[in-house]
This record gives sequence, C-alpha cells and structure tokens, in this order.
Amino acid sequence: MSILSRKEFHNEEAAYEYVEARVWPHGATCPKCGETERVSKMGGKSTRIGAYKCYKCRKPFTVKVGTIFESSHVKMHVWLQAIYLMCASKKGISSNQLHRILGVTLKTAWFMSHRIREAMRSGDLAPMGGGGGVVEVDETFIGNDRTKKPHGVKKGRGYAHKHKVLGLVDRATGRAKSFVVDDVKAKTLVPILRENIAKEASVMTDEASQYFNLSNDFASHDFVRHQQGEYGRGEIPTNTIEGFYSIFKRGMKGVYQHCSKEHLHRYMAEFDFRYSNRVAKEVDDKLRADIALLGIVGKRLTYETIGK
Repeated sequence: MSILSRKEFHNEEAAYEYVEARVWPHGATCPKCGETERVSKMGGKSTRIGAYKCYKCRKPFTVKVGTIFESSHVKMHVWLQAIYLMCASKKGISSNQLHRILGVTLKTAWFMSHRIREAMRSGDLAPMGGGGGVVEVDETFIGNDRTKKPHGVKKGRGYAHKHKVLGLVDRATGRAKSFVVDDVKAKTLVPILRENIAKEASVMTDEASQYFNLSNDFASHDFVRHQQGEYGRGEIPTNTIEGFYSIFKRGMKGVYQHCSKEHLHRYMAEFDFRYSNRVAKEVDDKLRADIALLGIVGKRLTYETIGK
C-alpha cells in the first residue's frame, strides 16, 4: 500500500487521532493548566473534530493548541500530507508545488512550509563529537544579501554580498547543524564552535585562517589544503560536510531559488533535519515525518513573528 493512501492523510478524524497519539502519548493533556485526569472528549454532531474539555480550568481545547497548527484553518489531514512531502523530498519542495498538490492557496502553502520548518528546528543541545568523535566544519556562501553591496565591486563578484553559513557535521552520528552568520571571521565562528562541539572532539576543517588556533579549544585539529589541490589525507577530509552542502545548494538553487536572510535559518533547519534523519541511518520517510511531528509543540509561528 502506498504511504499516501494511509487513512490519516485523507480522513480528518484519523488525522487527529494520529497527531494525538504522538503529542499526547499518555493521554489528552490540557494545554492551559496541564490537567490529564479530569479531561474528556466532547461529543455531539455539532462538536468540532478533536475537541476536548478540561473540567479543572473549564476550557475546551484540541491537539492544535500550542503547536504549529494553532489558529490554522487548514485541515489536519492536509497538514500531515504537507509534513510528509517536506520530509520525503531530499532537496525540498517549493510552495508552488505544495499549492498545486494540496489544493491550498500559494500564500497558505508558503506559510505552512515555514511552520513545518519551525517544527524541524532542533532543540538538541548535546555537543557534537562527544566521546572523542570527529566533527567536520566548513563555511559556505549562498544567495544574495540585497542589503549589502561591497564598495567599488559589482554585485556577483566576491562573497561580501552573499549570505554566510557555518556548517558542522558529526561523522559518527551523521548529525548536521548549521548557522547563519554575519561574517566568517574567527571572532564570529570560534565562539559558535566552542558552544556546539565537545572539547574532546577532533575537528576537521580546510586551511582558512579563522580556524588556525582550534587546537587550543579541542582535542585535535587537522585541515586539508584545498588551494594546493588536496581534498583528503587519510582520515582528514572534509568530504562529509561538502556532501551536505551539495544537497543544500542544489535545493536552494534548484527548488527554492531565492531566500532572504530573515528566513534562511529555517531553510537551514529543514536541510539539517532531513540530513540528520536520512535513509542511510535507517530512517524512512514515514519515520522522518513522525520525528518532525514531535517538534510541533511550543513552536507556534504567526505572520507577526515569521520574520524574526
């Protein structure tokens, strides 16, 4: 049976039950007061699907409250289809494509995709490279920051006008983590590395000068000399992070095509999420979508806050 023929993708009641089973694994919980015992499902023909009532604070609620779905008029089964499509598309899926497949307006598809990216943002604070693992680090440039133009240089030349991204990949776990940064100077990048990489880790980079003193902060630091035509030396390549960037850039250029700096961190979260939960690590599309569902709580996004 095709995954897209599953009943939770086409039946609203089944969709609510599917989400409830993941958000409330121990039973319905009131999002207002946290009550779990004096809660019951509301009945009646005129009652909205998935409605519960808390008899402690006397408030009705659904599983949407306090999640990315809150205040959305889009059907729950359509939300599940959108989450599955975004989790299953290796290089992403455009708002135009979601608009055509789901039958919602382009504006709605765009907003839905950003809410889903918000759910994909990792709250994992565990440092990379724990236990002496290897972490590859590199920066890349993408897009066009329209707020910047280097003096005396045409747009399209150099990197000053491009968005800057710092990426980390843990070789042992396959986990990726990316950051949008204002520049690629050592004073900007090194504090981020200290905060996100374990001290006992071995760090692999290229020969860029901002990484020269990393051996002072970590167990070891090795680098490859790209300018001399070197792309690997035994166990000292940066091919893993380069592979991550190749997927990211193909998606951003071929699918999304343009992204402003205010939204770039969400697109990075999307690519981080899919890479960290990929098929190579025995995570299929359905399980990846289920993992994304676990991130919907506490991440409500509105038009007023979407650019922040």
